[in-house]
Amino acid sequence: MRSAKEFQSVFIHTKNVDMRRGINGLSEIVQSAGMGNFSEKNLFVFRGRRRNVIKVLYFDKSGFCLWQKRLESERFPWPKQESDDVVSLTSEQFAWLLEGYDVWKMKPFAAQKFERVS
Repeated sequence: MRSAKEFQSVFIHTKNVDMRRGINGLSEIVQSAGMGNFSEKNLFVFRGRRRNVIKVLYFDKSGFCLWQKRLESERFPWPKQESDDVVSLTSEQFAWLLEGYDVWKMKPFAAQKFERVS
């Protein structure tokens, strides 16, 4: 798979997906859930019920690419089932997710705005 940093957006489907689905089935989910546009450089990420397998779908210049990662003894951290079917991540957050970090619990420092320095 190409580096996640090469992509503009990463869209995570929050609900369980049948991992037997291939390119056609997953691309139908992308369209029906309104996950994003295939003509842009986007990654579309899906997980199975047990959260030990993810599939990543993207469109290259000449066709679709499907990538899969299976964990042997761990589970992927995943966003809670919210009202939204789709959650957006940065490419950096997606790289952290692949490494096993729970990007939904990580909170950056709040941005500070100063009118003057004392």
